[in-house]
Amino acid sequence: MRSISEWKRTYNTEDFKANYTYAGQDLGCTCTEGKTSFVLWSPLAEEVCLYLYKDGESGEAYGSFPMEKGEKGTWRWETEENLNGVYYDFRLSMDGEQVCLGDPYARACGVNGKRSMAVLLESTDPKGWKEDKAPAKAEENIIYEIHVKEFSWDRSGGFPEKDRGKYTAFTKEHTTLNHDGIHPTGMDYMKQLGVTYVQLMPVYDYGSVDEKDDHGFNWGYDPVNYNVPEGSYSTDPCHGEVRIREFKEMIQALHKNGFRVIMDVVYNHMYSLDTNLNKAVPWYYYRSFENGEISNGSACGNDIASERPMCGDYILQSVLYWAEEYHIDGFRFDLMGLLDTDLMNRIRKELDVRYGKGEKLVYGEPWAADKTAMEGSSIQALKSNIGLLDENVGMFCDDTRDAIKGHVFEAKVPGFVNGKGGLEEKILDSVKAWCIPGSQIKSPAQIISYISAHDNLTLWDKLLATMKGASREKLLRVNKLAAAVYMTCQGNLFLLSGEEFARTKDGEENSFNLPIELNRLDWQRAYENEELVSFYQGLIRLRKQMPGLCDKTAQAFGRIRDLWAQSQAVGFTVDNQDPGNASAWTQLYIAYNASDKVIERPLPEGDWEILVKDGRICDKTFCKGIVTVEPVSAVILGRGCFCWRFMA
Repeated sequence: MRSISEWKRTYNTEDFKANYTYAGQDLGCTCTEGKTSFVLWSPLAEEVCLYLYKDGESGEAYGSFPMEKGEKGTWRWETEENLNGVYYDFRLSMDGEQVCLGDPYARACGVNGKRSMAVLLESTDPKGWKEDKAPAKAEENIIYEIHVKEFSWDRSGGFPEKDRGKYTAFTKEHTTLNHDGIHPTGMDYMKQLGVTYVQLMPVYDYGSVDEKDDHGFNWGYDPVNYNVPEGSYSTDPCHGEVRIREFKEMIQALHKNGFRVIMDVVYNHMYSLDTNLNKAVPWYYYRSFENGEISNGSACGNDIASERPMCGDYILQSVLYWAEEYHIDGFRFDLMGLLDTDLMNRIRKELDVRYGKGEKLVYGEPWAADKTAMEGSSIQALKSNIGLLDENVGMFCDDTRDAIKGHVFEAKVPGFVNGKGGLEEKILDSVKAWCIPGSQIKSPAQIISYISAHDNLTLWDKLLATMKGASREKLLRVNKLAAAVYMTCQGNLFLLSGEEFARTKDGEENSFNLPIELNRLDWQRAYENEELVSFYQGLIRLRKQMPGLCDKTAQAFGRIRDLWAQSQAVGFTVDNQDPGNASAWTQLYIAYNASDKVIERPLPEGDWEILVKDGRICDKTFCKGIVTVEPVSAVILGRGCFCWRFMA
């Protein structure tokens, strides 16, 4: 076999690009009532043979069929038989070696992704699937990050035993805490909270758990088959059609209950280098340095070469497939900084063409773990290059996160809310979604405002780490202040599931493969911290009535006015008018006080309704002249049309 450097030189020739860049849309297995076809892209293979099986895990092949060489490096075989439910793999000869591999473009597979499966996709559609569609867009994007297994695994959630940790748990409506019939969990809880988007942590087929082990756990950032749902979340991972049907049932249930669905996608690296992609076209899909060293900007052992034509197209077609076949409403790109800006803009453009401008959300992590060997003139989709991205390609804003609660990697370093001074200007910049002089950010549409996600310490654990010895009452006040700050910043709002009830992982900052007992969503805790949940719920309700903060246009920052700052405290007003629609309040006054002192500030003229004060959602209370901001708390006031008064 050739060395990595030799393969790299082969792929980078103009001759290879001209002769082997395949533009067809039929790669993989296409199964219909009257025909089944198999197409594999492996331009340097000398021979390819298709093997068919009745089982997805074991047993000998019942048939083998030499494939014919087609155009642009493809290999083909087809039959007039409907092979729905038949498993398959390929064996190819290359450089004197024999290689066995599954289908890199597989849409179904057997247990643990070992063998690919032919599937008649329409046969997996649940009743009413063709009529399924996303609910209408809400007033604001409130994105709630959940892990399929974490969501329903804990018994206190009241989910049926057989559905705990599965896709099917999302189809169970009106679940309650310990089946008490009083305290909502699951879908009803999320509706009550005010969530508008559910972001699912990885749900494609990944390799870090045994799909037959119900107790195995991983976050899932370990792709194996990009276009197949993960089997460990299905009730039967051994039959490839089950995971597809149950995944669709989950999406259908989420849509029915008013939630749009975002898929967390990991196109920057794979579980290992022993992949179907790497076997089909050795080292084409992976980056390497000139000396043959494998690129590891992901810190996971490999980097996907998104800038190469067939690799970029693979990613684009995969995104479009999930949007079309599974009705996915948005995509969160893991380590988006390892992908190239051209590809991200292509994805945005193609989704816009098919579904309407901005209809599908697209955002990601604008960073990388280390240097990557991106080729040619391609540019990484890093935070520093956000100006090269479409205005509707967003990014997580670590500047906002760290300004509010403190350094993400240094557990004991606090932020504005938990005691660090000198961050006042950064907090005011966060309010404007960093659309400030000198910034490349085009509008708040590009910003995800957040303070916690699955990575790193939960917000509650961060507060515990930075506030040693603080009382529970003080911790709750700081938590409420942190929530009030980011929920009154412009941009799209994002929160980790359970942040609203002081979710803890016992101080573990990287629980990706730790037991489900630590990672599970503790529904009991939601009602032990009911006051905090109610505060989040009230903030989200308020946010949806604040067009001045929900504004995603390039001019939105101009709505933030009358800024002031003093030690550990800031404030501002917001033009909250909504042209063509009546706003609950035409002007807002917002202040954050992270100090231990009471602050009094003069108010603009008029009667002001107190919406939030001293960690409480208020109703029908007014003030004028001066506002008092209690220690470690926020105030939110509204002035104007009171005919749509907020009811807590």
